[in-house]
Amino acid sequence: MRTDETRFPGFCRDCLAGQPAALRRCRACGSPRLLYHGELYDLTLAHIDCDAFYAAIEKRDNPELADKPVIVGGGKRGVVSTACYIARIHGVRSAMPMFKALEACPSAVVIKPDMEKYARVGREVRAMMQELTPLVQPLSIDEAFLELKGTERLHHDPAARVLARFAARVEREVGITISIGLSYCKFLAKVASDLNKPRGFSIIGAGEALDFLKDKPVRLIWGVGKAFAETLERDGIRTVGQLQTMEETDLMRRYGVMGRRLYTLSRGQDDREVHPNDPMKSVSAETTFFDDIAGYDDLATHLRRLSEKVAGRLRKSGIAGHTVVLKLKSADFKTRTRNRKLEDPTMLADRIFRTGIELLRKEVDGTRYRLIGIGVTELADSGRADPPDLVDPQAARRAAAEAAINTLRDKYGRKTVETGYTFGKEPRLGADSVLTKK
Repeated sequence: MRTDETRFPGFCRDCLAGQPAALRRCRACGSPRLLYHGELYDLTLAHIDCDAFYAAIEKRDNPELADKPVIVGGGKRGVVSTACYIARIHGVRSAMPMFKALEACPSAVVIKPDMEKYARVGREVRAMMQELTPLVQPLSIDEAFLELKGTERLHHDPAARVLARFAARVEREVGITISIGLSYCKFLAKVASDLNKPRGFSIIGAGEALDFLKDKPVRLIWGVGKAFAETLERDGIRTVGQLQTMEETDLMRRYGVMGRRLYTLSRGQDDREVHPNDPMKSVSAETTFFDDIAGYDDLATHLRRLSEKVAGRLRKSGIAGHTVVLKLKSADFKTRTRNRKLEDPTMLADRIFRTGIELLRKEVDGTRYRLIGIGVTELADSGRADPPDLVDPQAARRAAAEAAINTLRDKYGRKTVETGYTFGKEPRLGADSVLTKK
């Protein structure tokens, strides 16, 4: 079912009035935000991304910040979690070390992250998404894929108009803005949502995909990071258009499984569907220190506390991890990653910490570290986690003690009970986060 407005080739994003072609402003409300596209009423797969999410929430809650550059992140030794668009004009970017961000924008207002508040707003926006379609696949706290195919009869409108109405509702009721990418596949929907931020609504249709991608750098393709892009450049490949001229067998011979991804995505081919409950791939926690640390005891204190955070997230999610991953970043920003696969998946802080500490011992060599992280991958249902350990008879006692500590902390707060590793040791931190990767 379609509204009468869809007989026009476009519509106004602000008032939704249908628009004849070639208008620069809405004939009803005068807005310049008009949307035209040859496939406007046929595409149904969208990527929605909240604009500068953390910073937008802080500006919403403190109107005095509206015209100021805002950075949400850690202290002097932390990193940027989010920068508002004013700060980005000065060159501030997410994940940038805080000292570099403040060099680029010394007038910025720095705000410590309030993850509980951001998560609450994220859940509010996600609940609104789920009113549009049951096929909502979150990628993070502030972005998700939506598939609206088959929802026209419910909304009495095609997907493009439903999404424009949704963007206006989020802005009105939540007080933040979103950007929308609409396409026929996940890859190009995600690309489209980044094209015209903030408050963007961009469309990439099947008929234009090859031409659109032709002159784009290879970094546009998912999985092509800085190192792989340098490898491709050494092979003379700099643009997606060059990949479009190559055979799949040749790309796979050169680059293995990644060669197939280069072949398909360069041609706009992506058959992945939107899955509303796509399983997590990893759960981790990391912290950036206020001052660099080289000593084993100090690193172990942080490692224990982070292990407890990871275990807490696993318990709440009802999952366990099969492989423990240790992450360290040295003072010169070089990253070391070490991992060990367990016999059985775990959701216990004790096992995560004990495995992590064994990996850490080999890395304590005088190097001064600015960051440490611990996490688990190869996630499984918690029903398979932590069976009795016949080799370590004390493991059951430690697990029982951990369960008792968790019960007390859930009731009275985290600091009610502390282990010997963390008791009386309140670390000075720059940034601290729990990460869930999809």
